[in-house]
Amino acid sequence: MVRASMVPVFAVCLSLAAQTPAPEGKHLSLQEAIQISLQNNLQVDIARQTREASRSGVMTSLGVFDWNLGASASTSRIDAASNSPLYRGSPTAVQTKSTSYNRGLTLDLNKAFVWGGSVDFNYAPSYGYYRSLAIGTGAGGTDVASSNSYPYSGVLTATYNQNLLQGFGTEITTAPLTIARKNAQAADYAFQLSIINLVATTENQYWDLVYAERYLASKKTSLELAQKQLKENTIRMQVGTMAPIDVTSAEAQVAQAEQDIIAAEAQLANARDALIRSLYPNAERPSSLETTDSPTIAHTQLDEAGAVKMAIERRVELRQARIAKDVATLQAKVADNRTLPTLSAYATYTGNASNYDKLSPVNSDITGFTYPGYTIGVKFGMPIQNRAAKGSQSAARANLRSSELSVRDQELSITLQVRTAVRNVEAAEKGVRAAEKTRYFQQKNLEAEQKKFENGMSTNFVVLQVMTNLDNARSAELQAQINYAKAVTALEQAVGNLMEARNLTVK
Repeated sequence: MVRASMVPVFAVCLSLAAQTPAPEGKHLSLQEAIQISLQNNLQVDIARQTREASRSGVMTSLGVFDWNLGASASTSRIDAASNSPLYRGSPTAVQTKSTSYNRGLTLDLNKAFVWGGSVDFNYAPSYGYYRSLAIGTGAGGTDVASSNSYPYSGVLTATYNQNLLQGFGTEITTAPLTIARKNAQAADYAFQLSIINLVATTENQYWDLVYAERYLASKKTSLELAQKQLKENTIRMQVGTMAPIDVTSAEAQVAQAEQDIIAAEAQLANARDALIRSLYPNAERPSSLETTDSPTIAHTQLDEAGAVKMAIERRVELRQARIAKDVATLQAKVADNRTLPTLSAYATYTGNASNYDKLSPVNSDITGFTYPGYTIGVKFGMPIQNRAAKGSQSAARANLRSSELSVRDQELSITLQVRTAVRNVEAAEKGVRAAEKTRYFQQKNLEAEQKKFENGMSTNFVVLQVMTNLDNARSAELQAQINYAKAVTALEQAVGNLMEARNLTVK
């Protein structure tokens, strides 16, 4: 595209944290202006942080399918006592004192799978020891002690659960992860869009400053011509070859030129201040800023149909709209799935162990399937009216239809923007050529009229009028060049080719 050679290749490095220092005064090229704006602009950093936040959602969604390990441990001691008669009607009581010790450990490992199933492993060894002492009171009383010699036992369970209706299938189960990935991709496009808009805005502000500088220079040239004409008229009046009214007309021309310079200086100050504020929002602003580049006029080799096709393929706004449609489609499928009843099948294996005086035989029983147990079953559930799920389904379908219409609306809008931009570039290019001719012939006309005036074949009024025409032609030519530069930027932005045309890479 046009002016691609003006900006050499450089990467838009968004990890730059330091602001570009502002010089006291600077001659600034378009490339430098773009680079400074990309480094310093606050909106770019905001968009970058938003993109990072969206990317973190992918990791969060992946966490649903992580292995989860849980553990708990407990220990307890309980003392108790009771009284009972030796025999029915006996006045003598037997007191029993007991102490129990219990220690437990539970390890749980579970995981959800992308196809809608889940597995849970639970290992629970236990230690339970008790000691009781029966103390007889009165004549013939005896003390009897008892305890358990095999306090260790345990159990291992493994359960697999599979959804068969609601929550079944990889597409439904991984929907949050898929949506998070698409949102991260949409955030990338939003970031690219912020860069594109910033580059386009910076270019327009740069060309506004170029115009203001050249416009002021043109007005100064017009003032010099008016002053020269006034000087010549004054001399002619003094020698008696010109009426005083002609001197007054020349003075009015000089006054008008001075007034135009005052307005041009204010316009230049405003354009410079606007660009400086955009380039240095946080850094120390330079005291002055001058441009070094000029608009390059070249014929665009891009037809309307090709431009529309390129825009449909490249515009990040349309890519964002398509991602939103994909997300809405997936959300609608999830909403449809939630209207189904819940039906799941499960299978559980239980490995039991006998009680022993140490832990190793317990583990041998569990791992050796010495005392196995199996359970297989199904679970079913269904809301009678199911209004919550049906309401979500209706909302999801409406959102899907809205996103489909948004994609179509975006396509039509982009097509109109591209066609308008192509025509504007063609018109601006023709306008530049016409303005160049107009300025050239007005220059020749002034030279001819001045010679005629010197030879007494023209009047002061005509010369001043031609000078005004030349001044207007210069301004029109300059405006046409700036309009062309802006039209090219708008076209490259419309077709989605602005970054490539400026040899910029977003990372």
